[in-house]
Amino acid sequence: MNKAQLCQHMVRHIQARGRPLRREEAREFLDELQRVCVRELTAVGRFSITKVAKLVVKTRRPRRGRNPVTGQPFAIPARRVVRARVSRFLRDAVEGPP
Repeated sequence: MNKAQLCQHMVRHIQARGRPLRREEAREFLDELQRVCVRELTAVGRFSITKVAKLVVKTRRPRRGRNPVTGQPFAIPARRVVRARVSRFLRDAVEGPP
């Protein structure tokens, strides 16, 4: 499901409950969610949505790499990366009953 499809689903779901919601409002909500996520990850280093996932910023240590063509070693610098941990609720829902 892409962003446009998610917006359309949100509009249909909310309107089925008798509340007005335009597609632009759904898109603005998703855009704001993205901005909050980025702000929290850069400022605090973590962001979570209950029953979905937890995002955490980790620092990868510097390491040695090797050019596969020439075999020449080179340094790979340390960098910050985002790691996602899926919630148990979502894992169990996807896995299904045993």
